[in-house]
Parts: sequence; structure tokens; C-alpha cells
Amino acid sequence: MKVLHVITGLDMGGAEQQLRLLLRRLPAQCEVVTLTGPGPVAEGIEADGTPVTHLGMSGHHDLTALPRLTQLIRAGRPDLVHTHLYRACVYGRVAARLAGVRTVVATEHSLGDAVIEGRRLTRGVRTLYRATERLGAATVAVSDTVAARLRRWGVPEERIHVVPNGIEAHRFAFDPAARALVRARLGLPVDAFVVGGAGRLVPGKRFDVLVRAVTQLPGVHLLLAGEGPERETLRRLAEQFGSGDRIHLLGVRDGAVDTGHGGRAAPAGDGPDIPGLLSAIDVFVSPSPEEAFGLAVLEALASGLHVLYGSCPAVDELPQEQAPGARRFSLGVHELATSLRELRREGPGRLAVPPVVRRYDIARSAEALTGVYEQALAAAPARRRRPAPVPAPAVQAHPSGVVALPDPARSPAPSQLSNR
Repeated sequence: MKVLHVITGLDMGGAEQQLRLLLRRLPAQCEVVTLTGPGPVAEGIEADGTPVTHLGMSGHHDLTALPRLTQLIRAGRPDLVHTHLYRACVYGRVAARLAGVRTVVATEHSLGDAVIEGRRLTRGVRTLYRATERLGAATVAVSDTVAARLRRWGVPEERIHVVPNGIEAHRFAFDPAARALVRARLGLPVDAFVVGGAGRLVPGKRFDVLVRAVTQLPGVHLLLAGEGPERETLRRLAEQFGSGDRIHLLGVRDGAVDTGHGGRAAPAGDGPDIPGLLSAIDVFVSPSPEEAFGLAVLEALASGLHVLYGSCPAVDELPQEQAPGARRFSLGVHELATSLRELRREGPGRLAVPPVVRRYDIARSAEALTGVYEQALAAAPARRRRPAPVPAPAVQAHPSGVVALPDPARSPAPSQLSNR
């Protein structure tokens, strides 16, 4: 089986890292095309032995990438095209059909009720997504929550397949030596109570709630790993409350955390990786109010941590005994500060790795995805010798020749469409 994966970009992110983990286990000959900047995950995928092609899109609205992608697919003659993330799904489905590949599988990694991939959802985005979705053979949802949202959008039940994200649990096992090393490198007291968080530093993740809560807890330190436009805002917020020496903003580079203090990043690769970071902290907080799966929470549970979270379908869709160390909280600074204060008083210690972690092993995800591939290929019509062109969805062209697709980033407000 020959599979071409098309993804919007390969910078640091959950969908990008998930693709790399799957590529190591899929029983198929795979190649990857990234529409925009390759980034550090592309380097990792290539180091694992999978070729990566950068399509060189000049911007998210550059429809001139469509014929290039079509030609690339036609030349490579894959049995199946698998698309990841909104723009790659739109371009990839159309290009695959134009190239004569009838079997296209798309994974919906980050669909919320009012956002997609952290950006506001508009009528245009939703309409284009649904129009191009019909050109594929199957749509994979990473959780039952995402599958329900797809149904409300009108995606037929028979086209939706739930394949949860997965992790390599052993990578996140608690390591006392790593705990001591990371704390020493950051200059943290051995007995300090340390809270941790990780993710893209964007408004939707609500890390401002976490920062504000920690500022109310004297002596408590926060290690926040991530990059994004909110970094400087969070740094200023910490300083505003006189807590700049306790709020440590740690940049992430190719799986490593740069151990800079107060927003001053250390050289790339000079700090601990995420497993080391998890070993160094006492409790993990994910304040995001809307997630498609919740990988960060799962990784923290694999390290034996108590976890406070705003949204995590990976946990919420299962009975409570599957993740006894995880507790949901409503998005409030006072509630979070109170919960952290209670955990500090109890001295949380390390927990046994809960059953939920074993449930979401990456090997099981790869096996389930292979089943989707086989089913889609079995149902596909034979490849035509001269495929008939399929008209692309209507788009509005500029005089420059560049076509503007609906852009979530420019949305003035969340969609008011009904979810019926």
C-alpha cells in the first residue's frame, strides 16, 4: 500500500507530532507533503526515513499550489491520499480527485464548536469544508466528541471513523533523576511546589488563567512550555503581579524545552524534553476550554501526575475510574487557585499510571487507521486511465491570480450557525 500524507505544515503541534508517531508504525510505503513551512517535525520525519516534500505555498491563500500538488500526486501514483488539518484537507481532496486518486482519507484533528485549529469558525470555512469533504472516501475523527461535531455539520455517519490519538506511554514515565536535573538547571528549590502546563501560547488555550492562578500562590512555581503570540503577554502579566521570578516560560524546540527564565529562552536544545519537564513538576494544568482530544493531559497522566483540566475528550468520554488523577474545573482563576492550594497542602506525590493511558497506545491507533485505509480502498472504484476533471469548489479570484479561501484567522466573530 502506497500512501501520500498531505499536511498544512510541520512545525511543532499535536497533529504534526501525531503524524510522525503514526508514520513509524503504519504498514505502508509513506511519503509526506507539507503545504507550508516544513519546521522541526519535518526534520524528525525525514530522520525516521520518510521523505518530506515542501510544496512552497507563498501563503494560505495561494491557489497556485493546487496544480503543483495535483501533478505531484499524479506522478507519485499513491493508492491513497491522507490529508491532515483544514487547508491540507481542502487542497488535498481536490488535488487527489483531479489526479485520479479516488481514495482520500482525511483526519479532523482539531474541530471545536466555534473554532477549527484554534481559529474562529465562519460560514465560509464551514461551507468549503463540507463541499470538499464530499470528495473524500472517509473522515477520521480523533474522538467521539469530534465525530459528534462532524455529524452536526452534516457529514454522513457512514463516512465518519473514530481513530483516537495515541502516545508512547513509556516516554513519559516518571524519572527521579530527570526531576532533579531539570530543577537544578532552572534554579528551582528542591522542595518547591511546581505546577506545569504545555501547549501553543494562543488566546484559546487560556494560559492567562493559569498564570493568574499561580500568582495568587506565594512560593509556587509555574513551568509553561510552548511558543506562540501570547508569550509576551503572559510574561508581562506575570511581572504585573510581581511573579516574574516564579513564572518560567519555556520555549519548545523539536521536542526539547528551552530553559529560559521569565521569557528569556536559552539556546535551542539546551533544556529538558517534555518527559523531563513532566518529571520535574508536581501537578499539570490544561486550562483550555475546548479540545478535540487532549494529548497533553494524557502525557501528564502517563507521568503519574495529578491533572486539572478544562476540556479533555480523551478522559471525559470514559468512566471516571479510567483516570482517577484527572479532575475537570470550570474556567475560573479562583477555582483553579483553590484546587492548586489544596493539592499543595495534601502533597500530591506520584500516582500509578491510570488505565486510560494504556487505552490510547499509539500502536492501537495505527492498527485502527490501517483498517480505515483497507476499508476505503476496498470500496473505491478502479483507477481510470484518463480521469475526468472534477470541478473544484467555487472560490473568488483576485486580479493577481491568487485565490482567497475563507480564512479562519480573519473571522470577526465565532460562527452563529446552529449545530443541529
